[in-house]
Amino acid sequence: MNNFGAACLLLKLCFAAELMLIIFPVVAVDEVQVTQKSIEIPIALFSQAREEHVPISLLDPIIDDSGLAGAEQGIRDNNTTGRFTGQKFRITFHQVNAEDSPVDRFRQQYALGIRLFLLDLPAATILELADLPEAGGSLLFNIGARDDSLRTHACRENLLHTAPSRAMLADALAQYLAWKRWNRWFLVVGRHAEDQAFAEALKRAAARFGGKLVEEKAWTFKAGARRTDSGHTQAQQEVNAFTQVRDYDILLVADEREEFGEYLSYRTYLPRPVGGTQGLAPRAWSRVHEQWGATQFQNRFHRTSGRWMSELDYAAWIAVRSIGEGATRVRSGDPAVLRSYLMGPEFKLAAFKGSAVTYRDWNGQLRQPLLITSPRVLISVSPQKGFLHQFSMLDTLGFDRSETRCR
Repeated sequence: MNNFGAACLLLKLCFAAELMLIIFPVVAVDEVQVTQKSIEIPIALFSQAREEHVPISLLDPIIDDSGLAGAEQGIRDNNTTGRFTGQKFRITFHQVNAEDSPVDRFRQQYALGIRLFLLDLPAATILELADLPEAGGSLLFNIGARDDSLRTHACRENLLHTAPSRAMLADALAQYLAWKRWNRWFLVVGRHAEDQAFAEALKRAAARFGGKLVEEKAWTFKAGARRTDSGHTQAQQEVNAFTQVRDYDILLVADEREEFGEYLSYRTYLPRPVGGTQGLAPRAWSRVHEQWGATQFQNRFHRTSGRWMSELDYAAWIAVRSIGEGATRVRSGDPAVLRSYLMGPEFKLAAFKGSAVTYRDWNGQLRQPLLITSPRVLISVSPQKGFLHQFSMLDTLGFDRSETRCR
């Protein structure tokens, strides 16, 4: 064999050896070593049992693990990286009855060493937990409450928000309506406190982005009888009569419990679009979203959960991924160290929305693009082009630094 042939054979042998090292023994040994030295980072998810809700359509599944499934997806994603960084993440789920306080359960988990908590609870309960002495050394993530008060004056240093506020959702929709020049709004408001709160957010958004309320009415009819033979006739007559008002560009509905909003489309007296909580709706996440790698993410979640990801799942996933990203970067699961990193300029998390998400350092709210959707397709993404901000376009959604008492 000449020198050239020997050199070629040596290169082939080196390449084969390198390939074997990549595929088999060294990785396996390293993984065992990492597993033996891994640091466990426990997380607790607290949720409140909700009253049984009948979906407005038989096409919509009844979901009893919303939030938990998203958190578990985040745990799987974190542990994929954690195999190589010596960190192992786990989550425990705790559901309390609506009439009970989760304080005792929170203290039990704190005594077990848990310092990281995801909260799918009403705003008042979140504040009750955040003000506990034990919570002072913990980091809490609000994944469900949209109350603007938590971002404007009832802020807590140990509380971050991955759920968008109502103001953010309303601003996202209002920006798109301003781009479309649909400036005359007919507002229909439901009977619950959360409906009133979203209506107030829409009014604030109108003042910010040039919308004008030409009419506002409260929905007083009782939803129901939709499965009776004459149910559609009743809805058709009620909505047609209810919406005989002066001209407008779009009917905006505030119906967070989905009691009546779906009945308004195609039944209004004037042929106008419907938006708000139903119809053309602002969402943190939607099953119709397919851009920026979202399809692969959606399919990955569907394979393990057997359903599509909800907004609550998405907020829980981002909270868990924030913990995982922070723990990887700072090599610690300490709440104070994690919070300092998450609120700082170095933190950026890919979230399948075209731009990285970050936290506002004045109130702990996650900055994120919001989807404008119809029931079957993605219509747009806000912030809309042309709405500028001196620091971040994402801060055109919701309460900016100067608009809150939080620091």
